[in-house]
Amino acid sequence: MSLFNKYRPKSFEEILGNESLLAALQADLQKEECPHAILLSGQVGCGKTSLARIIASEVGCKGHDFREVDSADFRGIDTIREIRKQAQFKPLEGDCRVWLIDEAHQMTKDAQNALLKALETPPSYVYYILATTDPDKLIDTVKSRCAKYQVNPLTDKQMFRLLRRVAKDEGQSLDDELMEQIILDSQGRPRDALQILDQVLSVDPGQRLSIAKKQAELQNKSIELCRALIQKAGWKKVGNILAGLKDEDPERVRRAVLGYCSAILLKDDNSTAGVAMEQMIQPFYNTGFPGLVFASYSTVKLSGS
Repeated sequence: MSLFNKYRPKSFEEILGNESLLAALQADLQKEECPHAILLSGQVGCGKTSLARIIASEVGCKGHDFREVDSADFRGIDTIREIRKQAQFKPLEGDCRVWLIDEAHQMTKDAQNALLKALETPPSYVYYILATTDPDKLIDTVKSRCAKYQVNPLTDKQMFRLLRRVAKDEGQSLDDELMEQIILDSQGRPRDALQILDQVLSVDPGQRLSIAKKQAELQNKSIELCRALIQKAGWKKVGNILAGLKDEDPERVRRAVLGYCSAILLKDDNSTAGVAMEQMIQPFYNTGFPGLVFASYSTVKLSGS
C-alpha cells in the first residue's frame, strides 16, 4: 500500500493543518439545518477528497451509499441526470447517501445547470460534495447553493511534522536537507510529499536526495519548469519543458511557479525568483497557454539567462 493511502486521515482529528476550516465545518455539520451541498476548493493534493470522505462518514454515510464521480472522466449531463434519478432512492446501508463530484470544474455548463436543480431541494438523506481546483469555472448559481470551504496547503512546519511522523512510523530517519527538498517540491501538498517519500524510502540513504528531485519532476512537470527558471537554464531548455506542458492547465502551472518562487524568496534573496513571480502574477484565464509561454520567455530574458 502506498504511503499516501496508508496514512490518509480517516477522521477530523487525524487531519493536519487547516484548523480554522475544520472548526467551521464541524460546527456547520452539527447544526440542525446542516448544509446538504458542500464545495471544497484548493490545490491538487491538499486533501479535498480525504476531507470529503470524512464528511460523508460524519453525516452517517456507509458503504455503497457513498458514490465518487470524477468529472474529468464523466462530464456530461447524462451523468448528472442519473445522479438525480438515484437520489430519489433511500440509503441502503447508512443514514444518508453522499455523492462526491471530484474535479467539478470540468463539468459542462449543461451538466452544471442540471446539477443546480439537484442542489436546490435535495432529499433530507442526500448530500452533495463538490471538490475543485478551480471554483471560478463553476457557474455562480451552483456556488451560491453550496457551503464553501477553502482547503489550504500545509505550512513548512506542518510538512516537517508529517514527514517526520511517517518516516518514524516506517522505521526510517530523514536528514533535514532531504526533508527541505521534499517540502520545496511538494509545495504544501501532502499527497505529493508522501508520493515522493514513498520512492525515497525504497533506496539507500546516499541516493535519496537525487531520487527525491527526480520523482518530483516525474509527478509534477511544473516543478521542472520552476527549477529551469530559477537556475537560468536558458530559453531552449525552458521552451522544451513548456512543450511538454501543453496539455496542462496553465493556471495550475502558474500557481506552481508562484508557490515555488515564493518559497525560494522566503529562504533567501533571489532576484530570478522575484522576476518569475512578477511575470506570473496575472492569471492566464484569457491568454491560456500562450500567456504561460510569454511569461516564461520574459522571465528568461529579464533574468539574463
